Amino acid sequence: MSVIGILFLGYLIISYLASAAISMVIILENRDPARTVTWLLIFLLLPGVGLLIYAIFGRNIRKIKIFKTQKLANDIKEEKLFENLEEIQELVKLEQDSIKERSLLEDELADYSKKRVISLLLNTGMFPFTTNNKIDVYIDGNQKFENLIKDIKSAKDHIHLEYFIIKDSEIGRKIRDLLIEKAKEGVKIRILYDDVGCWRFWFHRKFFNEMKKHGIDIMPFLPAKFPIIGSKLNYRNHRKIVVIDGKVGYTGGINIGDEYIGKNKKFGYWRDTHIRIEGTSVYLLQMTFLIDWYYTTKEIILIKKYFPKMSYCGDSMVQVVASGPDSDWEAIHYAYFSAICQAKKNIYIETPYFIPDESILRALKSAALSGVDVRIIFPKIADHKMVNSASYSYFSDVLKSGGKVYLYTKGFIHSKIVIIDDKISSTGSANMDLRSFMLNFEINAFIYDKDVIEVMTKDFIEDMKNSEELDESDFENRNIIIKAKESISRLFSPIL
Repeated sequence: MSVIGILFLGYLIISYLASAAISMVIILENRDPARTVTWLLIFLLLPGVGLLIYAIFGRNIRKIKIFKTQKLANDIKEEKLFENLEEIQELVKLEQDSIKERSLLEDELADYSKKRVISLLLNTGMFPFTTNNKIDVYIDGNQKFENLIKDIKSAKDHIHLEYFIIKDSEIGRKIRDLLIEKAKEGVKIRILYDDVGCWRFWFHRKFFNEMKKHGIDIMPFLPAKFPIIGSKLNYRNHRKIVVIDGKVGYTGGINIGDEYIGKNKKFGYWRDTHIRIEGTSVYLLQMTFLIDWYYTTKEIILIKKYFPKMSYCGDSMVQVVASGPDSDWEAIHYAYFSAICQAKKNIYIETPYFIPDESILRALKSAALSGVDVRIIFPKIADHKMVNSASYSYFSDVLKSGGKVYLYTKGFIHSKIVIIDDKISSTGSANMDLRSFMLNFEINAFIYDKDVIEVMTKDFIEDMKNSEELDESDFENRNIIIKAKESISRLFSPIL
């Protein structure tokens, strides 16, 4: 055997021994079986390379404790700035006890599905529902930014922004210049961005530095030293949050970039969903931002100033829910599963990526087989080809069970909504995929207001008019090469 052959054999032996050791660790962690099998397959088929992929994407953040929520609570308590968090905890406890005693939601007792989801979210984290809210729903970036700019101009005390992506773009520069003006007026501005989502700014530092010069605090969340490697790369902050003076909040699917206002030639019109909240639920957006700010800077600013008293805003019932790899429960994932299982009339889903786990997929199929109207709107244009291919592999299951799939043709649909009957709707940053459920830091608003749900349902029906229905027979007869590509992509879906 040649020297090269001996070296290669040694490489294989070392790689497989290391893979075997890591495989035992993964098995003992009792992860989801599908994810475990995926990693074993990667180690087998890609000796050596599989170890590198695991180092980047595979480590279990809940085990290695990159984020220590309890330490945050202790730090805040020591600084005697815990009052607001304790108030939230007391509200959650009160609501939990009231639901158990059936003294809360008395007029909703017949509406068991809504009560179940509310209770689930109360029990999986500090997610109280609030009733003093006014919700505005926006269907694209033009609507969102028009109103966001008005609110920024009206800011008197502080502006907090948190985005997965903030691009040096026409809209990005417009917001940057406006923020600089507000900073000169004395408004305190803090910005969090995801380091991987915005890694391109390593090459465009001037965009952020211009704001820093004027006293605007800008920090990367969970910075990665390199954009394509690093143990923390797999856990990204996908949230979109704006809080202005503690009274107005924004969340949804729209980042800051020109494509979100339809100025990307490849995608054209960009259909998305974003909401503006006035009212008590803004406290939860604010709490999420300030905790993320602490994770990033170790600066504790959870003080009453950022939670001003609210006057009457409206009657919308809302639960703002944050989930991520630092929490014990996949709150958004569990809530979706619970709501889907209890649907009686319809389940409407819009998502740019459809990679459900077995529980969500089975719940959707069971609903469709039971006569529930299951409809999914998905983009016809692909922005991530492998994820798109994997998504198509799941559509066959949905179609066979009687569900319907529509491909959006007006442009690109990035909207993330779930509507259950006329009782529950959810929108925010979370996609209907495993990454959003298990790996990313996400935030969604669960809305229990019939009028708001009616608006979102009308938007969904309008989107159907701008889509083409996926025909089951044509879909099943597609090219064998395309089917193979989709099936291979599906094998890797647990880590996409």
